[in-house]
Amino acid sequence: MRAPARRLAAVLAAGLLACTTAVVGSVPATAEPDATAQQAAPSAAATRLTASNFRYDLSETPSTMIAALDADLPNVSLATVANDGNRTGRSCTAPVVRRIASFCWNSSDAGTTAWYPQGVTTSSDALGVGMYDGKRILMASWYDHDGGIDKGVRISVVDLTSGTSTPTYRHVLLVEPTGSETSPSFQSVKVHAGGIMWYGNLLYVADTTGGFRVFDLDHLWRVSTGDSSRIGRKADGTFHAFDYKYVLPQTASFLDSEVSDDEDLSHSSVSLDRSSTPDSVIVTEYQSQSSIDDGAQVRTIRVPIDYRDRYLKPASDGIIKATEAYRIDLEGVQGSTAINGKFYFTDSDGMKFDRPARGDLYTWDAPSGSFTQYSNALTVGPEDLSYDPIRDQMWTLGEHPYRRWVYSFDAGGF
Repeated sequence: MRAPARRLAAVLAAGLLACTTAVVGSVPATAEPDATAQQAAPSAAATRLTASNFRYDLSETPSTMIAALDADLPNVSLATVANDGNRTGRSCTAPVVRRIASFCWNSSDAGTTAWYPQGVTTSSDALGVGMYDGKRILMASWYDHDGGIDKGVRISVVDLTSGTSTPTYRHVLLVEPTGSETSPSFQSVKVHAGGIMWYGNLLYVADTTGGFRVFDLDHLWRVSTGDSSRIGRKADGTFHAFDYKYVLPQTASFLDSEVSDDEDLSHSSVSLDRSSTPDSVIVTEYQSQSSIDDGAQVRTIRVPIDYRDRYLKPASDGIIKATEAYRIDLEGVQGSTAINGKFYFTDSDGMKFDRPARGDLYTWDAPSGSFTQYSNALTVGPEDLSYDPIRDQMWTLGEHPYRRWVYSFDAGGF
């Protein structure tokens, strides 16, 4: 969730990770960890906070701007993008407890330091039937990390319809409309995208210090390719997006507007909870242990969402605000979700490569239960969480180069 330390790049450059694989981009084969042996003693309970202090203000991109770009650009369906996959995932076995399915990115994406994967969501978040445009799809967010032109955030559209072991996929660039109605354009979206959540036709992307950016899948546009250095409208009337073929535009945002400055919440991860009434969004923040020791809080909140317009749902007074909020003070939380009142948290456990399974999983029965830690139950660097209730699969993914498994595990087993 946090930006990786520079020393990781140095390690890669020195080739110290080469000992884990004889083939560039592959991952080490390992045995599944033992869940029973790695269950740790419960920790202290969480502290309930005033949920209504955590609020949001809705801001929408002018519909006329979106309409102008619709008129200038070919609009395509998500199924079209999924059917146009230009990469193929590789079969691999993620070394995690209670694994159900897994795949790995192609060799280029597995090892790149130019992009780091963060968020994950599936078509089971989007619609209760688990399919969208006739497809079973997984999406993953990546943020630009190469230090050159900031290309912002790209979304991997992964087609799982025919299976989960070697799926095809394609990256789509997120863009923010700019310019005017008579000369519309767009620019990259420069956020960390630590978590994503798909609900109906809308994709919510976590903006660490801002709240949420919202992108509308009803406006997927095809643009010109062939130039990896240009974005937006050019003098000849063509549109480019750093050589990405498709772009997805921001159509709204929910701005973080806590009651007081000391309530500022870092939007490090986001997920959908379909087991609540109404459906709701779970947000949790990342803090290092040193920051917690210095007094920083780690909080998780629940915000209701409206199935009719797919927006965060205002309370009876018209204000969008959380309905649950807790201080949990878990170190290194990278992803979170909830199922029937039970919360799940991933803990990245840093960048420790001495063992293949280093990420921890925590569970917590809200509001008064204790936390149970499953040490080393996940891969190193586990990130966002997304629950598929149809298959009882919890999806997550790893962020570090050559440790980028994408996998699901049996949520009911914890």
